[in-house]
Amino acid sequence: MLTDLEQLTFDNRFVAELPGDTETINTRRQVYNACYSKVLPTPVKRPTLVAYAREVAEFLQLSPELCCSEAFVQVFSGNQLLPDMQPHATCYGGHQFGSWAGQLGDGRAINLGDVVNQQGQRWTLQLKGAGPTPYSRTADGLAVLRSSIREFLCSEAMHHLGVPTTRALSVIATGEYVVRDMFYDGNPKAEPGAIVCRVAPSFTRFGHFQILTARKDLTLLKRLLDYTIATDFAELKLDLSSETAYLDWFAEVCQRTAAMIVHWQRVGFVHGVMNTDNMSILGLTIDYGPYGWLENYDLNWTPNTTDAGERRYRYGNQPAIAFWNLAQLANAIYPLLGEERLAELQATLDTYKRAYEQGWQVMMVDKLGLGMFNGENDMTLCTDLIELLQAVETDMTIFFRRLALIPLHADASDELLIEPLLDAYYVKEQLDTAYLTQLYAWLRQYQTRLKASDQPLEQRRQRMNAVNPKYVLRNYLAQLAIDKAEQGDYRLVNELLEVLRRPYDEQAEQETYAAKRPDWARQRAGCSMLSCSS
Repeated sequence: MLTDLEQLTFDNRFVAELPGDTETINTRRQVYNACYSKVLPTPVKRPTLVAYAREVAEFLQLSPELCCSEAFVQVFSGNQLLPDMQPHATCYGGHQFGSWAGQLGDGRAINLGDVVNQQGQRWTLQLKGAGPTPYSRTADGLAVLRSSIREFLCSEAMHHLGVPTTRALSVIATGEYVVRDMFYDGNPKAEPGAIVCRVAPSFTRFGHFQILTARKDLTLLKRLLDYTIATDFAELKLDLSSETAYLDWFAEVCQRTAAMIVHWQRVGFVHGVMNTDNMSILGLTIDYGPYGWLENYDLNWTPNTTDAGERRYRYGNQPAIAFWNLAQLANAIYPLLGEERLAELQATLDTYKRAYEQGWQVMMVDKLGLGMFNGENDMTLCTDLIELLQAVETDMTIFFRRLALIPLHADASDELLIEPLLDAYYVKEQLDTAYLTQLYAWLRQYQTRLKASDQPLEQRRQRMNAVNPKYVLRNYLAQLAIDKAEQGDYRLVNELLEVLRRPYDEQAEQETYAAKRPDWARQRAGCSMLSCSS
């Protein structure tokens, strides 16, 4: 473990190998012929550590003592730079809600540099909420405590759930206030400010390539893509002189994106704002803004107030949106391939559909404990279940977790069969005769299918419990932690972080965090719908 932050080894390959902005003044502007702009974080008055993630600290070789030090707080609030840091914000564009938005860029994110640990892994350290950059447009580049806590907790919760994600090292309160209009309804207020240190092998997005193609800067497009393949996909060992190198890279991006979306659907995560600038080329969940967790199972639910009308980014549409976004990435690299490879590019894009379909089938088999997917019969079993889950308010997390407990003996009564599932329903009055008849019929079919899989009972339950979490970061839990944190009490943030480290374990002493959404949270701001305001 390191005893001093200055012992961190910085690589800063992105800055060293790609062209930067020649303008050094930090003013909002269009940035051309560059992948980044050098910019300094804005100092804050009274930084205070809210929480840090020990697992992230460990792979950066930072000891607990170092993470709790004043030096740590000063560096990761942006008040102090280490000698080898080269802070910068990157340039990218993107489609927002289906429309091309032009230049976007790191409007409130500043990369401190790339750290290489003892294992030779490269990790980019990024401060979110550290002040304006040339890409901030009309915004201030800052972040509030509520959104910072949500990002910090969810980054780590997703990792422990097994979902590909960027990570979070720390969240630090700034001691300053930031004015935000949470729902853009003309009611701005001052909120406590904060900064999150995000960590990932790379923060490169689809939009980094899109902006260069839109500007017809194909020389820099090729340079960025070659750098990305050599640096962020080194394990593929692609020969950049090969005619298929770019297609092989794109195929890998499609595969990783499909795997990520399957995991989202598995745990009931809804990103809320799947713009192309929020899509990682590494297939990592990135930018935790107005996200949410399915509580009652609803394919049409989105947590984003901005998307409340169209519901473009609703839970059930996430797989299709990921495909659409990949198509925009394909359009961005198309000029480097040429028309003669258009059919191959389309065929490569289509690998996403196959990867997602196969991944979804495996995921559902695992969630239901079926052993392996048996064609049409299992597809019918799955689609019938999805219809049942939507017919009444059913808590997704609790339902799948409790499904492992249903009795398998044929002489079990209907009442005994459903008993483990009862706590998953929000409105018991919805369980009328017609619905119960359908549910009992499905459970009997499910019983029969489980017996055919010929798995030992305990083994099946263990497998199901390994993919069906007991604990997820329900919005109301995050809001409770935020409420206390805004009063200067960070204990619940840290307690939630500890619970979410073991989402598949029973944790009998933490049952309260596995409870379904209480009625008071049904319509409360931060518990049901959120906005992009942070």
